[in-house]
Amino acid sequence: MGSNTSQRSMQLVIISGLSGSGKSVALNMLEDSGYYCIDNLPVRLLPQTVEQLSAEGTDKLAVAIDARSGESLNLLPEFTASLRQTGNDVRLLFLDSRNDTLLRRFAETRRRHPLALGNLTLEESLARERELLGPIAESAARIDTSDLHPATLRNWIKDTVGIQPGQLALVFESFAFKHGLPLDADLVFDVRVLPNPYYDPRLRPQSGRDAEVAAFLDKSPAAARMVGDIGGFIDSWLPGFARDNRSGLTVAIGCTGGQHRSVYVVERLAERFTTNHRVLIRHRQLAQ
Repeated sequence: MGSNTSQRSMQLVIISGLSGSGKSVALNMLEDSGYYCIDNLPVRLLPQTVEQLSAEGTDKLAVAIDARSGESLNLLPEFTASLRQTGNDVRLLFLDSRNDTLLRRFAETRRRHPLALGNLTLEESLARERELLGPIAESAARIDTSDLHPATLRNWIKDTVGIQPGQLALVFESFAFKHGLPLDADLVFDVRVLPNPYYDPRLRPQSGRDAEVAAFLDKSPAAARMVGDIGGFIDSWLPGFARDNRSGLTVAIGCTGGQHRSVYVVERLAERFTTNHRVLIRHRQLAQ
């Protein structure tokens, strides 16, 4: 059909990630936001699906593509580049989660992993899935969904999809080292050397977003130096990350409990960069 002449540009969100990481939550949120949604679309059908739906008037499409596409996943970079060249706004979103979280979710739902064929164990299936999806994860905006409530995940996805096309998102994320490193981190900084408000009984129940905790850390020369040093590093290297055609850069700031020092540093860094950059703030432990 002669759809090439009438085809309109489309906002396309491609959702990928590990089985059990929250792709259904993402699709449901986007469907509620007015997207035409397709689950488990084979990679080879992506170009003609976009062409057909665009010709029919669809301007917002979200598709979930996962490891069930097998080796044809290697075609996805070529397809996304071609779709962008024809004027489409293509976003890649990759959802990941720690293995212990995924194992718990599969146990709770009693679902079978889609790659658990033959004698493969669940752990072996997850390892194979990570291998197949690795190239997608490297070029996508990533969210570690480990221990996140669905409502928090929906909000984070909404913020990520709302970024203007071609604009690198600078994500500042606080976390607790006692829960492990976040899987979506590009850069990790340890701020456990800073004075800890936890040891003040009055400040302990508060967070780094509260005025009293912020005032406590504002008085620390080490805290000011830490924020300045991290900010200077990002200033120096952010242009290089932008030239690498990244959709985002996630800077993870960790302390022991993810409540006071890391939250404070994230908030101060966000203040520094928000004037000239698209900044997103995520507080892992406060979001639970």
